[in-house]
Amino acid sequence: MGLSESGAARPARAPVPPGPVLLVGVAAMSYAGPIVRFSSAPSLVIAAWRLTFSVAFIAIVLAFRPAAWRGIRLSPRDWLQAGAAGLLLAAHFWSWIASLSLTTVSSSVVLVSTQPIFVALLSTVFLHERATTGQWVGIVIAVTGAAVIGWGDFGRGSTALAGDLLATAGAVFVSGYYVIGRNLRQKLDLWLYIGIVYGVAAGAFLVLGAIHPRAALTGYPARDWLIFAALAAGPMMLGHTGVNYALRYLRAYIANLALLGEPIGATLIAWLLPAINEVPGPQTLVGAVLILGGIALGVSRQAQRGNRPGVASEAG
Repeated sequence: MGLSESGAARPARAPVPPGPVLLVGVAAMSYAGPIVRFSSAPSLVIAAWRLTFSVAFIAIVLAFRPAAWRGIRLSPRDWLQAGAAGLLLAAHFWSWIASLSLTTVSSSVVLVSTQPIFVALLSTVFLHERATTGQWVGIVIAVTGAAVIGWGDFGRGSTALAGDLLATAGAVFVSGYYVIGRNLRQKLDLWLYIGIVYGVAAGAFLVLGAIHPRAALTGYPARDWLIFAALAAGPMMLGHTGVNYALRYLRAYIANLALLGEPIGATLIAWLLPAINEVPGPQTLVGAVLILGGIALGVSRQAQRGNRPGVASEAG
């Protein structure tokens, strides 16, 4: 991505403006949901290769950036936290990708984008950072929106509801990943941080793929391998990595607001692509408006309270 930082201290000015980085990252994340629908591989395999290709690229970058390793002092607890963050990221990818084969792209992407709500809840429990009344109002509105989407999928059967639950689980997992990793990001260079966390997640998937009886890691057509590479290049290296970059220089609520564009972009892509042509139903649209409105309300209230460093989580 051409992004670089010093690994030790927080720079006064970002070497690349974080606003454009976030804009590119959101655009890249938006096409993940639609293109996954074109793959014939199991969700576990898609996630495994998406992360493995990303780690391979990161390894090349780190080989030419020895400064990323200098002055790094991680305690055993830091390493345990990094491992837990990687496992939660792996769980997020598995549950979300699995949801795409059971429910619509719009429902899946909107529900997984409820992650700021769960960040607020987890921050209250684990970081002792309590949400304001306005944030809780936002949470209630967003949960209502999720219920509207779930009710709309009720008529489509238990399969769609299972997909909705998996997408929501993906939001919970990625929220835990961001809450655990928020301090590590301040200690580590961007590329070293994502190398450790993405590497743990990739390793977990490769092990599961090797032992799973119905999840062969090889033997897929060329189209699948192109999809794996596209997911690594765009949603991972531009999307997730771009968000992690921006969060060192911007308050997290700004990143959360930017990421609310992802479900809108994914729904539009799934609607406009002739091969998918998923026209969002009225209940999906109403639910999406409630979810995004609730998240925006909660995050704006967080902005008004001053958003002390570390209060909000990363998104993505």
